[in-house]
Amino acid sequence: MLIDTHTHLDDARYNDDREAMIARAREAGVEALLTIGCDLATSQAAVSLAEHYPFVYASVGVHPHEVKHIQDTWYDEFRRLARSQKVVAYGEIGLDYHYNHSSPKEQRDRFREQIQLARELALPVIIHTREAQEDTVTILKEERASEIGGVFHCFSGDAWLAKEALELGFYLSFSGILTFHNATALREIAKQTSLDRVLIETDCPYLTPVPYRGKRNEPAYVSHVAQQLASLHGPALSFEQIGRQTSDNAKRLFKIV
Repeated sequence: MLIDTHTHLDDARYNDDREAMIARAREAGVEALLTIGCDLATSQAAVSLAEHYPFVYASVGVHPHEVKHIQDTWYDEFRRLARSQKVVAYGEIGLDYHYNHSSPKEQRDRFREQIQLARELALPVIIHTREAQEDTVTILKEERASEIGGVFHCFSGDAWLAKEALELGFYLSFSGILTFHNATALREIAKQTSLDRVLIETDCPYLTPVPYRGKRNEPAYVSHVAQQLASLHGPALSFEQIGRQTSDNAKRLFKIV
């Protein structure tokens, strides 16, 4: 059985077949899904979906692209949402200097605030970082994020970031990027990372793995990430063992049964 630790089930691209898409995931052996908040509306939608499906869990938080939209009432609403037993993480939060949809300073300030709120709520954090590795690690250390733990989602950083993340006690989550032909360096990092610190995800509807590149991604395809991990570890570890270990890791981090 597999756990897809990062999905966006509320995305409009699923509006015509969400029920069937979730059913396909279950048929593919996905025992649990985590659907992610990126702002207030998507956090509310994530919690609603999680409360509708017993095997779906939710996170709440504001993506670095969206932090410029944070209003005074948002954090109180996240506190209210987090009272749901289906909310198991805070995120995705972090820094993204590639697009700078929100200014770098505002991103850093809101990142700190959200780590502080996650610590108040005793929720692990889901980290998004792009072209901001050093600042991300610095803020995580200064805000004592290791006290609550978390995961670097859709890990695509270098060996330095992997080392820093693991030393903080964080997990690395690998996505369909692991199957891309040009991801040689990332596959080497995944191979070298202790399996008790690895999660798998789709980040659907984005980052569709080979062999479905160019199509909409969905949770059923997380099996291709697990298969890629199994192939990296050769005959020593089977697909089933990878699935069991990464699922155990997800249950430990997010405290889900």
